[in-house]
Amino acid sequence: ADFLGDSLDLSLRAAKTEAKVIVFCGVHFMAETAAIVCPDKLVIMPDITAGCPMAAMVDAERLRRAKERHPEAIVVSYVNTTADVKAESDICCTSANSVEVARAVLSGDGKRPILFVPDKYLGSWTEEQVGRKFILWDGHCHVHVRILREHLEERKREHPDAAVMVHPECRPEVRELADYILSTGGMVKLPQRVGVRKFVVGTEVGIIYRLKRLYPDREFIPATELAVCPNMKKTTLEKVLWALEELREPVEVPQEIASRARRAIERMLSIPRRA
Repeated sequence: ADFLGDSLDLSLRAAKTEAKVIVFCGVHFMAETAAIVCPDKLVIMPDITAGCPMAAMVDAERLRRAKERHPEAIVVSYVNTTADVKAESDICCTSANSVEVARAVLSGDGKRPILFVPDKYLGSWTEEQVGRKFILWDGHCHVHVRILREHLEERKREHPDAAVMVHPECRPEVRELADYILSTGGMVKLPQRVGVRKFVVGTEVGIIYRLKRLYPDREFIPATELAVCPNMKKTTLEKVLWALEELREPVEVPQEIASRARRAIERMLSIPRRA
């Protein structure tokens, strides 16, 4: 790979590169986001069938009906959503900046409620941080909900000297046991900021490989081996080769949807990032 990162970071990197073809090794909403921010580039996926069950838990029509029920609400959508959902949103957020986005929205119009889609657990964590209740969509990440409180309790008994870091998409009772609640990007940076030698990692197990390569002198233990995303695992080296050779399966977003979705993304990017 030329770049490693989360979905938004990779899309922004794709926009800055001089390459005219972007092979996005991820799930469909990620490639869609790249196509939205890189309208002049060809974005292809090694496996076009790689979808995200959480992104499928909300669609534009259901979101429009929710907006009719809550006409005063500001719609904050996780970037882990389809392009048409982003197009119906006022602003996007990531797991790294959801708190900053919520605070910015509330500082602009604190009387209006936030309708947060689609992950209710990221939403509940964000509302805890800002001290304000949201209208939460009933969605979740099927990978992170597999991480249970019992898993962390067992890991903590086995490794009492380890720091526990979990993703905010985890259940509240799991987050309660964590020392750090971080996005995947935050997890990658944490070992260089703290002196801990051992970490229990509560997110998709694939990140363990990257952490071990970055920090070979540290130990990383998955909270559970059950936290596997089969959709991300659909991308294989053979499929990447086929994508490069044949340039098939372009990911295209209709211009009208892309322009509206891009506005929601750009509003998010205009908010100052935490140092």
